[in-house]
Amino acid sequence: MELIIDRWLHIWAGITWIGLLYYFNAVQVPGLAAARADGTNAGITKHIAPRALLWFRWSALVTWLTGAYYLERSGIGLTNAFLLRGSAATIGIGAWLGTIMLFNVWVLIWPNQKKVLGLVQADDAAKAKAGRVAFLASRTNTMLSIPMIFFMAASAHFPIAR
Repeated sequence: MELIIDRWLHIWAGITWIGLLYYFNAVQVPGLAAARADGTNAGITKHIAPRALLWFRWSALVTWLTGAYYLERSGIGLTNAFLLRGSAATIGIGAWLGTIMLFNVWVLIWPNQKKVLGLVQADDAAKAKAGRVAFLASRTNTMLSIPMIFFMAASAHFPIAR
């Protein structure tokens, strides 16, 4: 029963994380560009973006933690997955991609978004640089999400080795 609950939490958190990732890249970034042009971006940057980033970063962490727990407790083995051993190799590739994405969220996107949103002090040049780093990390995560989801789903149907 605990693995069923863990897997459900993993899927729910993953949908939240990847859904927000796609929201940021497909909706908010272009929407903010239009809102800046007519001076209406303050509502987004003050109220929506910080709340969305809160859910984004914590759902990323919950997704990773519940995935790691599932790998260990299900008999696949976290070590086997991360060392790409045997039938754990397929899920391991997905786990590695998710780990890179988690790193990007907490080490590149969030610290830089705090500067962009004015949650920490930064001059205009630092904000511009921070915006570019966060943007590139976010786009990288969007591209990594496609093979990550493939390998995670494929692991049940097409393991690399048995």
